[in-house]
Amino acid sequence: MSGTTQWENIFHGLDTTPGKLRMSQGGLGWKPSVGEGSTITIPADQMASFQWIRVARNYQLAISLNKDRDTPSSAQTNPRRTNFDGFVRDDYEGLSSHIREYFNKPLETKEVSTRGWNWGQAKISNHDVQFLVRDKLAFELPLAHLANSNIAKTEVSMEFLNPEQQQPGANTGSSDANGSKSRRGKGDQLVEMRLYVPGQATKDDASDAGSAADGEDNNDETAAEAFHEALKSKADIGQVAGDSIVVFKEVLVLTPRGRYDIDVFNTFIRLRGKTYDYKILYSSMNKLFLLPKADEIHVMLVIGLDPPIRQGQTRYPYLVLQFPREEEMDAELNLDEQTIQEKYDGKLKKRYEEPTFRIVTNIFKVLSGQKVATPTDFESSSGQSSIKCNVKAADGNLYPLEKSLLWVSKQPVYVPYSEVHQAILSRVGGAVASSKTFDLRVATKSGTDHTFQSISREELDRLKAWLAERKVRVKNEMAEETGGLAAAAAAGLLSDDDEEMGPAGGADEDEDSEEDADFNADSDSDGGSPSEASSDEDADGGYEDDGDERPKKKRKD
Repeated sequence: MSGTTQWENIFHGLDTTPGKLRMSQGGLGWKPSVGEGSTITIPADQMASFQWIRVARNYQLAISLNKDRDTPSSAQTNPRRTNFDGFVRDDYEGLSSHIREYFNKPLETKEVSTRGWNWGQAKISNHDVQFLVRDKLAFELPLAHLANSNIAKTEVSMEFLNPEQQQPGANTGSSDANGSKSRRGKGDQLVEMRLYVPGQATKDDASDAGSAADGEDNNDETAAEAFHEALKSKADIGQVAGDSIVVFKEVLVLTPRGRYDIDVFNTFIRLRGKTYDYKILYSSMNKLFLLPKADEIHVMLVIGLDPPIRQGQTRYPYLVLQFPREEEMDAELNLDEQTIQEKYDGKLKKRYEEPTFRIVTNIFKVLSGQKVATPTDFESSSGQSSIKCNVKAADGNLYPLEKSLLWVSKQPVYVPYSEVHQAILSRVGGAVASSKTFDLRVATKSGTDHTFQSISREELDRLKAWLAERKVRVKNEMAEETGGLAAAAAAGLLSDDDEEMGPAGGADEDEDSEEDADFNADSDSDGGSPSEASSDEDADGGYEDDGDERPKKKRKD
């Protein structure tokens, strides 16, 4: 029996740690040279073919597998491939002879195009997308790393998972405590690629849809559509291999807007819409909020995502789902009682007969391992748990929660109290027209400011007290604007009669001037500021003089 052959400084897949590759009659094994890592073993009967390819890290040994070693044969649909990089040119002859000796198979050489062209032919195999230039490989992308695919006319976009999600151990649905630290040391990563696919194609040409097929006149499917459908099928984007736990039909999603079917799986959810499909891992869900809408008819479930989902150049770090409060559904999970008790600690039910929003929230809470934040004791002047306000030109609702402020609109804004440097209450310009509203500007410790505009004046005391209870430093610039008469101005701000403060030097008579609504009749002789007494003078100019006005004129002289 032949012995064992070993190669040093060989990388497995996208791993950045080199290791030792050993090959013998029984199969192949790889082990990292330093640090802790998993050992890769492949039995001889599972290796179908071998290819020698020039790559960025010298040369690559690409091995096609007969079946997935980590998946039961009943669930296996497509062959898989594994790669080993780091071979040098001189290793070819020895590697080829050992593969023939141990496994009785040839080592095929795959030529790579170096022309640098950005046009060619795209082909979809069982395990990757290949881009060919004059029948030579320019690059290839693993289908297992594809997270989403969208189409816009003749342009097909492909979105890819993050590096930590591409590793086998990262798709477990549990969050990695060291993930943020390890992410800093990694370089650039491909997140999206777009291909322009012109022409027409038949369904039989789906695998070669990247070429501009001529197509027949009666065929309405374009090559881009065929390529997109082939991507979804091969990469398990549309119909995922395996059974889902439960499916929620026609859920209204406010962000990104549309109605989606939500397929719930063990490690991720699939949002399937008419135009866009999304695969979202539970490990990317880092926040859950269950919020009542001000209309008292609907309930919103806000899901924070890291990394966010994308539609072209637009990033959506939050999903906002809306449910009617009174809508109920009868749902049965595709799980047995033993799995529910052992894997999910009995936190799920086999059968649900509850309001839809409670079912969805409970399932997402258990599968993502995140707590659900809900409004607590805050109550606005209208008895709601939120305050209506604007951010820039968009209107929405601000929810003062126990540990954060959450403004919900098309693009929600999340501000935890722990990151707030100070909250500044101010009135816009101090003008009479804006005296019934104020702005809340939240300055964070990172230097980012969030301004919530046009908040009703009635919410000032409630909001200020709420922030003070959460140990948030509050600066009230409204008091500074009104000087020592803050209390009197606060009462006057709620009434249009406060406009009679217009004439200069009339502050001493403010308390007595509320009943004198027609003082402006002779205001043209006072020499008061035009900007303070212009609009209402014309409206009441014909009213007769009162005796209360003359002492004011005399005092002015």
